[in-house]
Amino acid sequence: MMRKPLVMGNWKLNGDTKMVAELIAGLKNELASVNGCQVAIAPPNMYLSQASDQIKGSLIELGAQNSDVNVSGAFTGETSPLMLKDVGVKYVILGHSERRTYHAETDELIAKKFAAVKENGLTPVLCIGETEAENEAGQTEAVCAKQLDAVLKTLGAAAFNQAVIAYEPVWAIGTGKSATPAQAQAVHKFIRDHIAKQDANVAKQVIIQYGGSVNAANAAELFTQPDIDGALVGGASLKADAFAVIVKAAEAAKKA
Repeated sequence: MMRKPLVMGNWKLNGDTKMVAELIAGLKNELASVNGCQVAIAPPNMYLSQASDQIKGSLIELGAQNSDVNVSGAFTGETSPLMLKDVGVKYVILGHSERRTYHAETDELIAKKFAAVKENGLTPVLCIGETEAENEAGQTEAVCAKQLDAVLKTLGAAAFNQAVIAYEPVWAIGTGKSATPAQAQAVHKFIRDHIAKQDANVAKQVIIQYGGSVNAANAAELFTQPDIDGALVGGASLKADAFAVIVKAAEAAKKA
């Protein structure tokens, strides 16, 4: 089956009203002719409503960078999956290494968020990946399996129907170091095979993005790999032209 790649921009803690307006205008212009790739942007929560209004009539869909597990209640400072959905969000990034590191998010908490996001009709984008030390110790597959198993063991393989996984080696995020296409493909194949042990059909359709210093220069070669279905893009997603090159590379690789 043909998986339609998804290229998603994680804007992280960047932006203001003017920048959001300009960046989305630029993206709409640059991506007007694209049809072979799904595209999403994940601005800070503060600007989700503005972004939702601005992307109307384009192929760009809306993502959020995080969600709470609760839908409402006495949880000061949190944002619920229902609220995200209410302002037009489709995708929710979960378990990003920055959340795991700075907010001590555990595999168990991330699995609960995954369940809450799915229950409320949103598409989770589950970030998994190993640190440099884990990579050097040959632990890459073990770490990825453990992070996947938090969801597989609590929710079952079916939870990955209509879900996205983003393999982001922590040592490659914002460092300028990227896994080689062959290294990334090997891990993506491992991830797909790991899910296939429980359900081959679910494994076939799940979108597995690569993330970690994806840029205009390395995108094309990454996307020609059979198990790499697009990218979760950090820094390069803040420039319309750089992001568009990545989207078009994903589109071209799948058409080829």
